[in-house]
Amino acid sequence: MHVLDLCRSLARVRVDGYIKPTDKLRLMKQPSRRTREVVRAADYLEQTLRILTEKTHHAHKRSINATALITPDELSTIVRLTGCAAQVRPPSCRTTPLVNKYRTATSVCNNQKNPLLGASNTPLARWLPASYEDGISQPKGWNPGKLYNGVLLPLVRLVSNRILSTQDADVQGDSEYTHLVTFFGQWNDHDLSLTPQTPSIRSFDNGIACDQSCQMSEPCFPIQIPSGDPRLPTGPNSCLPVFRSAPACGSGNGAYIFGGVPVEREQINSLTAFLDAGQVYGSDESLAQSLRDLSNDLGQLLVNNQFQDNGRELLPFTKVVSNICATRRHTLNDSNLQEVPCFIAGDARVDENIALTSLHTIFLREHNRLARVLRLLNPHWSGETLYQEARKIMGAYLQIIVFRDYLPHILGPDTIKKQLGRYPGYNPDVDPSIANVFATAAYRFAHLTIQPLVFRLDENFKNHPQFPSVPLFTAFFSPWRVIFEGGVDPLIRGLIGRPAKLNTQDHMLVDALREKLFTFTSHIAMDLASLNMQRGRDHGLPGYSAWRNFCGLSVPKNETDLAHVLNNTDLAHRLISLYGSPANIDVWLGGVAEPFVPGGRVGPLFACLISTQFKNIRQGDRLWWEKDGVFTRRQRAALRSVSMSRIICENTGIKSVPDSILNLFPLIASVKNSLITAIIIISSCFLLNDRFTCYKFNESDFFLFVYF
Repeated sequence: MHVLDLCRSLARVRVDGYIKPTDKLRLMKQPSRRTREVVRAADYLEQTLRILTEKTHHAHKRSINATALITPDELSTIVRLTGCAAQVRPPSCRTTPLVNKYRTATSVCNNQKNPLLGASNTPLARWLPASYEDGISQPKGWNPGKLYNGVLLPLVRLVSNRILSTQDADVQGDSEYTHLVTFFGQWNDHDLSLTPQTPSIRSFDNGIACDQSCQMSEPCFPIQIPSGDPRLPTGPNSCLPVFRSAPACGSGNGAYIFGGVPVEREQINSLTAFLDAGQVYGSDESLAQSLRDLSNDLGQLLVNNQFQDNGRELLPFTKVVSNICATRRHTLNDSNLQEVPCFIAGDARVDENIALTSLHTIFLREHNRLARVLRLLNPHWSGETLYQEARKIMGAYLQIIVFRDYLPHILGPDTIKKQLGRYPGYNPDVDPSIANVFATAAYRFAHLTIQPLVFRLDENFKNHPQFPSVPLFTAFFSPWRVIFEGGVDPLIRGLIGRPAKLNTQDHMLVDALREKLFTFTSHIAMDLASLNMQRGRDHGLPGYSAWRNFCGLSVPKNETDLAHVLNNTDLAHRLISLYGSPANIDVWLGGVAEPFVPGGRVGPLFACLISTQFKNIRQGDRLWWEKDGVFTRRQRAALRSVSMSRIICENTGIKSVPDSILNLFPLIASVKNSLITAIIIISSCFLLNDRFTCYKFNESDFFLFVYF
C-alpha cells in the first residue's frame, strides 16, 4: 500500500510546474472524494494480491493461487483493510430519509430490491463478455505479438491518421441540426457516465512515471506512435501517455478475495445511471452539499461571488489548488492579465470547453429560478424542500427534453417507435446501469459532430464584432472567456445559430481534436480518436462484429461484406488493410463509420446500443417523471411545456430563439455542402422569420406545484 500511496502523492506534484495535456485529462476526470475512496480500495486489493502472488510463486517455484494459502480470517482482514468490503456491502434503504419522494444524490435505493442498481460508484454493465488478452484484465494490445484472427491489432494512432483525419477546410456543416445538438448531447452524456482512472501516474512495478516511459506497466497503457506520423516523433520511446481506468472492487484478480475465481476486470461509473441532472447537482452527497447555498433557507445553488454576467449568475469557482484553467495569459500572450480558477458544477468536466460551460450556467440559473418561484407559491417550505422540489422538476425537464427532442434527432423515427415509444411503466427487474459499450464507444459518436470553432454571435445572430468565434483548441479550460469576453449569451447564440459538423465517412474527426486536444502547442497534444479506441481496448470491449451480432444485425465476414454494410468500398478496403478482419475493428470506429439510419445521426449499430441503454434507464427508474405517484396528472401536463427554448429565454438576455431549437431553420434546408454559405444564410434568417420571438413560461403552470 505504501507504493500506491507514493504513486498517488506524486500524482499531485509536478516538479516542472507545467500542466501537461495528460494532466488536464487526468484532472478533468479527477474523481470526487467518495470515488477516490472506491478507486483506492480496488487498487489496494489488486496490488495486494499481485504482491502475494509474486511472493507465492517465488517461494513455491510454481504457479499457485496465493489466496489458497491464506486463512479465511486473513482474507477477511485484507478485504476490510483495503476498504473493498465497504464498497460491495449493500446499504439499507429503511434508514434513508424521504427515499420514496426524492432521489438520493448517489441514487442508492432507487431500486429497493437491489439498492446499488444505477447508483454512482458501481461497475459499468457488461452486455457481452469482455475481451481481455489474459481473459481477466490485460487490455487488447498489451502483449506484443498477440494475434487477433491471425493478424496484429493496428496501433490506434495509425488508425486515427489514416481513417479519421479532417482538416478545417474539409468540414461540412449539417444542413438539418444546430451545434446545440452536439453540445447538449455532451452535456447529457455528463449526466450518465464518468469512468475514473487511477490517480496514480507511475508504474506500480517500478515507480517510473507513465509520461516518461512507453512501457506497458499498470496503470500505464501508452499509445504507441507509428512510423511516419505527421506530427509526433516516432521510435520505441515515443508514445502518448494513457492511464488505465480504475478497476471495480471484486473484479479481475480481486474476485479471489471474495471466494470466487477470477472474473473480468470491470470499470467504475462514478455517476448515477439516471437522467437526474447529476451534472448540475453532483452524484455523491458530499459534492451535492458543497454546491448548495446553505447560508440561507432559499433552497438555491451556490453562485459566483466575484463575477456576474450582465447581472446574471455565474458558476462558482472551485477550491482546487491546481489551476488547469489558468490559460488566459498564454492564449493572449499577455503576462499582466488576470487569471481565474476553474468553475465547479455537479460534473468535473464543466470547464472542458466554454460551450459546455454555457449550458452548465443556464441550468444553474434555472434551478435557482425554480426555487424562487416555488418559494413564492409555498412560503412555508423549508430550504431543503425548495431545493429537493426544484431538483425534482429539473430532472423531469431533462428527461422530457432528452426523450422528446434530442434522441429522435439522433436515432431516427423508426428506432424511436420500435424501442422508445410510449412509457411502459417501472420494472424493478430492469438494470438501468450504464453499459460499458455505451459509455466507452456508442455515446461518443458526437465527437464527430464538433466544429473546429466555438461560435459567438451578437444580438442579430451575426458574427460578434467584439468577441469573435474562437478556435476550438483555445476554448478548452477557459472560464475566463465567459467572465471577460461577453458572458454566456454569445455562446448560446452560437450554438443555436450555427450548424453542427456533419459526420461523413471521408471527413470524421476535426484535427483540433486529433492534433490539439488540451494544449496550445501541437507537438505534445493528445488525440481524441486514439484515446477513444485505446480506452475501448483498456476496457476489453469486443470488436465490431460481435456487437453487430448482439444487435441482431448482419455480421460482415470479409471486405466485401463490410463494403456492403458501410455502403463504401474504399472505406472498407482501408479498414481491412489495417485490421485484417471486420471482427477486429474497434467498436467505436466501426460504429461511427456506418451510414446513418433514416432521420438519424448514427448508424444501425449505435442506434441499437443507444436506444437499448435509454430504454433501460427509463424502465429501471423508480422515480421516472411519468411514473404514477411521482407527479400528478396535471403536473405532468404542465411539465410537458418545457423546452430548451424556454429555458434559454428565462435564463439569458437573448430576445429571440427558434421554437425547435435543435433544428436549423427552413430557409437553409437546401444547403448541402458549404459551411460558409450556411452561416451567411443563417445570419439573415433570424431577421426574416418572426416565429423566433422569445417567450417565457406561463407562471400559472406553477400553481400546480402549490402544496398545503
